[in-house]
Amino acid sequence: MAALEKSPLATENERLILDIVRRHEPIARATITTHTNLTQQSVHRLVESLISRGLLRAGAPLKGARGQPSPTIELARQSAFSVGISVNTDAVTISLADFGCDVVDQKTIKGVPDDRRKTLSLLAAELNVILERHGLSRQKLIGLGFAMSGFFVGDDRRFNAPEPLRDWSLIDLQPELEDVFALPAWLENNATTGAIGESLRGAGRWCQTFAYLSFNYGFGGGLVLEGKPYLGFHGNAGEFSVIYNPDESPRRPALQYLIRLLRDRGVDIRSIEELKHNFDPSWPGVEDWLSEAMPMLDRLIATLTGVLDPQAIVFGGQIPPELGRMMISRARVPSQRKHRYGVAPLGPRLVLSETKGDASTIGAALLPLKFRYFL
Repeated sequence: MAALEKSPLATENERLILDIVRRHEPIARATITTHTNLTQQSVHRLVESLISRGLLRAGAPLKGARGQPSPTIELARQSAFSVGISVNTDAVTISLADFGCDVVDQKTIKGVPDDRRKTLSLLAAELNVILERHGLSRQKLIGLGFAMSGFFVGDDRRFNAPEPLRDWSLIDLQPELEDVFALPAWLENNATTGAIGESLRGAGRWCQTFAYLSFNYGFGGGLVLEGKPYLGFHGNAGEFSVIYNPDESPRRPALQYLIRLLRDRGVDIRSIEELKHNFDPSWPGVEDWLSEAMPMLDRLIATLTGVLDPQAIVFGGQIPPELGRMMISRARVPSQRKHRYGVAPLGPRLVLSETKGDASTIGAALLPLKFRYFL
């Protein structure tokens, strides 16, 4: 099957208006213009057109406003939906997101997804169940976002994924996904979709430029610059592990090495999800892993600070929240070094992911919405 049409479903100015409403809703109609460089008449025409197409709707005036309050504008959440698939080394998740960028349904299939065709068949059947549960027709679906661990190789962006995902690696997945689901598909690694999810539903609500660290079986990340994901020329921006040489690689903060160390110390942890949900900072091996991993992480933080100058560095992926807090408290940022005249440059805030749920999974579901309707 030829690649399905993936062009935006709104003009650039329409996407600007939709994105302003998304970030500020409910927003007084009269104040939308202040967020643009457009005339009030142009904004009025754009809003009217989007309302007539069913993408926006008028809401109740804001309470407490002086004078004649302006009606509010909101996204019409039931106007369109997108599907997201996130493939990890120990589970796959399929999600359904509405036009308000909220995940309205989700199903996780646990276990190593080592048989690609079988897994996609199960996910396609699960999507039918989800649509039936919500009374939705497939005509409401605008696309499929797909996320997986690994980096891209070749001009057709084939995944080079971790060993448990060998069956998904080094093949052109896009036509297969579009054939199985009959939807245009966007593919990104799970660290990039994590950054996108964070930008839309987490720290991106207060931070426009940040680096997203994705702690999973492996270790990578994503970059958001001025509110937009930066993918890089080859699609591999945020492949942070490349800064470590092969001898250092086992000391990088990838959770596979923590699990290996815990099991060597008698802690029976068999998966990343089990680690996340049952993590105990007193487990034997945690402190040893931190002593190995933190110097590697500090180097990355210094690199990101010097090259990107981000407002924040977000600790995300599948990291247990308590482990993330331990790492943040021990991290050494460049502003802590000695500087001329005793004055240090401002550095990034180190924060835990603020996305409710898995940012990578959410980001996968939001890929079609972001690239077809929002900025």
